[in-house]
Amino acid sequence: MMGASNTSLRWKLSWQLSLVFTAVVAAVALGLCYYATLIRSPNVALEDRVGPAIVEAIMRDAEGRFEIRDTPLLASIREHNPDLWFVAATIDGATASYGDVPAAYAGLISQIHLVKDADIRGPGGSGEVVSIDDVETALGEVRFMIGGSSGHDWPYLTILRRMYLIYVPLVAMALPAIFVAVPHIVRGALSGLSDVVRKAPEIDPRRPGSRLPVENVPKEVVPLVVAFNAVLERLERQFQARQRFLVDAAHELRTPIAIMQTRIDGMVEGEERRRLLDDVARLGATAEQLLDFERSGHATDLHETVDLVEMARTVVADMAPLAIAAGYEISFGSEVDRLVRQGSPSALPRALGNLVSNAIDHGGNAGVISVSVSAAGEIAVADQGKGIAADLQHLVFEPFYRVTPRSKGAGLGLTLVKQIVSNHRGRVTLDSSPAGTTFTIRL
Repeated sequence: MMGASNTSLRWKLSWQLSLVFTAVVAAVALGLCYYATLIRSPNVALEDRVGPAIVEAIMRDAEGRFEIRDTPLLASIREHNPDLWFVAATIDGATASYGDVPAAYAGLISQIHLVKDADIRGPGGSGEVVSIDDVETALGEVRFMIGGSSGHDWPYLTILRRMYLIYVPLVAMALPAIFVAVPHIVRGALSGLSDVVRKAPEIDPRRPGSRLPVENVPKEVVPLVVAFNAVLERLERQFQARQRFLVDAAHELRTPIAIMQTRIDGMVEGEERRRLLDDVARLGATAEQLLDFERSGHATDLHETVDLVEMARTVVADMAPLAIAAGYEISFGSEVDRLVRQGSPSALPRALGNLVSNAIDHGGNAGVISVSVSAAGEIAVADQGKGIAADLQHLVFEPFYRVTPRSKGAGLGLTLVKQIVSNHRGRVTLDSSPAGTTFTIRL
């Protein structure tokens, strides 16, 4: 079971890569702005503030002369830049000035209307920076030369604001890559790992050759998959060794059991002879159940067509003489006339027969043993015995466990049932009370 700290690797890589991608886009935009501050005029922030003020301040007087009136906005800008000056020029060469224009730049006034953008440095290392820019006004395009910056304006933010035409489309193009391309790339990179995750639950030591795939698995994960496959190989060898031992032991037991049976049959009739016969029968049943237990793990006919109704009816008919002899009534019922499933025609009857035998052994030798088939594919075997204590119910499917210590069984019957049903991708459940016990096979 995954703990609360387990997170999706795909999700983690996706959001981390998306974050990196976003950070790169932001760094590019910020870097471009920084580079622009190195090559653009330091007056760019001042230009950004003075331009709208010029649009508001320029006008033509009653005689048509081009002039600049002092507005509150210009006054506010000049309050922060006491040395502010600029010269505005229309395209036809009309000019108007604001502030004290340095003599070094007075000769450029007549040329302003010819220059759209310029960065002019003061003569003689004075350090003053003058720039030329343009704005659209009610009088048409106006170009202005500006200087006298106090240096308090930060050009970086101005450039960042002006460059939205570059980084906004860049971000718009990056978003699909972040939310579509990155998860797609991560999903493709982890596809091999997804195959491993999908294959892992199907691993079964009883099925030789079951291994996790290493194709398309990320190189960093391959050693883990290889190590896991090595563990599977060792488990498979040990499992096969155990199977061979149990099968050989069960076969070897048959001969001495048969010899004991023959010798006991020659004994004089009496209580001791009957007790020995019961013991030998129990040994024989144990040996046969061991063989059945191992054979069920190697079933190869799990995908044949089986009619559950006909199978259950046949098992009830075969077990009826034993049930009646033990003091029971036995009944069979089905919600449908025919119910076809994929399964083993040899293993499924054996599982159902074991459930009926279990009911005969533990049903109290009285009442009714009922076998029923539902339309949903469930086969139920119910008895009217004393039931199984709640604290013991989880043990009944364990190998060699017997609810009644002196039971004639070997304790493998229900284990065999569980194994056969598991091989068919089904499950067997138990419902028990003092009124009786019901085992249900769900396929």
